Amino acid sequence: MKPAPFAYVRARSLDEALGCLVADPEAKILAGGQSLVPMMNMRLARPSTLVDLNAVAELSGVDAAADGGLAIGALTRHTDLVTSPLVRERAPLLATAAAHIGHRAIRNRGTLGGSLAHADPAAELPAAVLALGATLVAAGPGGRRRIAADDFFLGLFATALAADEILVAVETPPHRDAAWGFAEVARRAGDFAIAGAAVAAIPGDVGRSARVRLVAFGVDDRPIRLTAAEIHLGDPALTPDAAAAAGAAAAGCCHPAADVHASAEYRRHLVSVLTEQVVREAAGRRAARREGESRWSQSP
Repeated sequence: MKPAPFAYVRARSLDEALGCLVADPEAKILAGGQSLVPMMNMRLARPSTLVDLNAVAELSGVDAAADGGLAIGALTRHTDLVTSPLVRERAPLLATAAAHIGHRAIRNRGTLGGSLAHADPAAELPAAVLALGATLVAAGPGGRRRIAADDFFLGLFATALAADEILVAVETPPHRDAAWGFAEVARRAGDFAIAGAAVAAIPGDVGRSARVRLVAFGVDDRPIRLTAAEIHLGDPALTPDAAAAAGAAAAGCCHPAADVHASAEYRRHLVSVLTEQVVREAAGRRAARREGESRWSQSP
């Protein structure tokens, strides 16, 4: 099929792109296009104007933040998330999640901001930024505002972005602990996940213990925090012994739908299994890091 007629604007600056959204409430943003273009071809989406962001250089790139976190431009490609030394060092969960997306051709074009703004409940990056406790930065006619990942995903393909706003950056908090894990089950490599789970231990405020954030995706209308399972993982209880208890609690936190790929019961089972798996991964990474630090401190 072919899309309905539309006007095309290749924006050269963020201000120009925002101006297009103000001028035409039916305009849509084009970043990678992996989701929007197929929807247009099937006429499930009919934007009157397509605003291409790919020439807006200020929206790309990965920068180190002074607090030890990252500031990542929304137009940063999935491939760059996978290969960036800064991302692999400071937000390895994000790099691992991006590596599970589609195939190389998709990762070469797909963008961080495009994935987050599309908000597919089975997508990897929304789950990763939620587990990391990231902050999403939106720009609009009134300036910029920062939105916590917990408040960004509102439902099926729905976010806190206003119609005249553009997602411009993602800020991740410092990652001083190797405690993280990510896993998903898909019918074949490159498919959307039937179910997935992610966990990260996020440093707390000064004088406070780390916070463990556990997320499931593909099993609700958005990526969801598994708060009942997190109770079993309070620092320093992120251990293999706590993994089974967290897995058992996780199944009751989600409300999966049945479809041609899996029943609701199977998805709940996967959430339980994957939760236990990622917690064990996180515990193993933390133990290995602490053992390495201990050996280094004892070396002559």
